[in-house]
Amino acid sequence: MSDRTMLLFRGATYSVSKLTKRAFQVLLAVGLTAVATLFILVLNNLLTTNGGWQQGLDLWLAFIRRSDILGTIVLTAVVTVASIYRASDNGRK
Repeated sequence: MSDRTMLLFRGATYSVSKLTKRAFQVLLAVGLTAVATLFILVLNNLLTTNGGWQQGLDLWLAFIRRSDILGTIVLTAVVTVASIYRASDNGRK
């Protein structure tokens, strides 16, 4: 069994190890979660206060820098990626 797999990124394919591909997927999930919270907090701040988008950005920076928030985001991404791969590996056997 090969421990190499293909990673599709920006229209190009790369041959990488499975661990690298999973790490990339975790980082992608963490980034998307951070962007989603940025969007929610800035939009919420625009709609509910007079502070504007800059105050929403400051609120997001204070939120995302908390270690418990980052830990929760990373743990959720790791568990999700691991469970998806575990489910797909069990189906092949």
